[in-house]
Amino acid sequence: PFCLIIEENGDGFDEIFVPSLNSPNLRPTKRYSGMAVAASNQDAVALGVTVTQGEGNLPKLLLTSDHGSEAEIYLFGGCITSWKVPSGRDLLFVRPDAVFDKKKPISGGIPHCFPQFGPGIMQQHGFARNMDWSLVESENVEGNPNVTLELKDSPYSRAMWDFGFQARYKVVLNTKSLSTELKVTNTDNKPFTFSTALHSYFRASITGVSVKGLKGCKTLNKDPDPKNPIEGREERDAITFPGFVDCIYLDAPNEVHLDNGLGDVISIRNTNWSDAVLWNPHLQMEACYKDFVCVENAKIGTIQLEPEQSWIAKQHLSIA
Repeated sequence: PFCLIIEENGDGFDEIFVPSLNSPNLRPTKRYSGMAVAASNQDAVALGVTVTQGEGNLPKLLLTSDHGSEAEIYLFGGCITSWKVPSGRDLLFVRPDAVFDKKKPISGGIPHCFPQFGPGIMQQHGFARNMDWSLVESENVEGNPNVTLELKDSPYSRAMWDFGFQARYKVVLNTKSLSTELKVTNTDNKPFTFSTALHSYFRASITGVSVKGLKGCKTLNKDPDPKNPIEGREERDAITFPGFVDCIYLDAPNEVHLDNGLGDVISIRNTNWSDAVLWNPHLQMEACYKDFVCVENAKIGTIQLEPEQSWIAKQHLSIA
C-alpha cells in the first residue's frame, strides 16, 4: 500500500507516493521531514492516515478505518470536518458559508474554542481555530487509525495571549465512534487561565432534533441578551429546537444523547468537560439552520494551570 504525501515547492504542492507503514500497531520509525503542508518540520504517517489537499488546497488528513468509517481533519484550526460511519452517512456538518482561505475559521465540523470560549479579551472563541496545527504522531491499532495534532504558542498567539503553551489533540477513529483527547500544558514560567470548548456541529433535521440527559442542570440562557444570560434550571427530559437556542448547561452529566432527526441517536460522552452548550441560530442563518445543531462540550469557568501543569479532557461520540 502507498500513502500520498504532499510537499510544498516554489510553485505549490508536489505529490509524492511513499510506501505506507503497514505494521498493525505502529508508531512510525521514519518521520518525513520538510513537509510544510503539516506546518511542521517533522511528520508521521501510519496505515489508514493520508495527507492530502482539501478545500482551498489546505492540507487535510483522511483517516480510514478497516471497518468502513472515515474522518477528515484540517490542520488549519485542527478542525475535524467529517465523520462518516460505515453506512456512509456523515454525522458532522460544515456550513455552506464556510470558507477555506485561512482568513476566518472553518465554520462547521468540530472547531476548537481556545484559550477563550465566546467573546472576551481576544477574538471570539480564541485563536486555536485560526492557526495551523502540526501532525506529530499517528498509529494504527487493529485497523483503527489515530493521529495526534499539536499547537504551540507563536508570535501570532502571543500578540493576543502572552503565554507559552502546548496543546495536543488526539483523534481516534473506530467503527462506530470518534474519540478525542485535548491536553493543554503550561510551558511558561508563570501561571495562566483559559476556557475552552469543542464547538461541534452535527448534521440534523432541526424539527426532529432532541437532546436528552440535561434535565436538572443549571442553565445560562443567552436568548434574548447574550451579554446578560438568564439563570435557570432545565426541567425538560428532551430539549427541542422550535426557534433560536443558545444555552449553557453548567455541571452537565458525562453523557447526553442527541437524536439528529435523521434516524441517528448519537451518544456524546465526556471526561472533564464539565459543561455543555446547545446552539441553533434559527433565522439568523436562514440558509442552513434546519440542517444542523450544535451540541458542545465545554469548560466555561476558567482553568488555571501552573508552569508544567496540564489539563486533559476527552470526548467520545458514538452510535449504536
